[in-house]
Amino acid sequence: MDIKKAVEIVESKGVIDVSCNGKSVWIENVDNENQKVLVKDLKNEKRFVVDPEELKEM
Repeated sequence: MDIKKAVEIVESKGVIDVSCNGKSVWIENVDNENQKVLVKDLKNEKRFVVDPEELKEM
């Protein structure tokens, strides 16, 4: 996914399923300046920063 799509998902009013390396995640924040995305693993609630290219809309 690109950074623009990640922003669209964060700003949407609905729930959009997203995965990162096969894990379901929630996009918490998008850092446009550094082109990074903060996500939370929905299983263990750990937060981590990824490149937007690692994310897939399910």
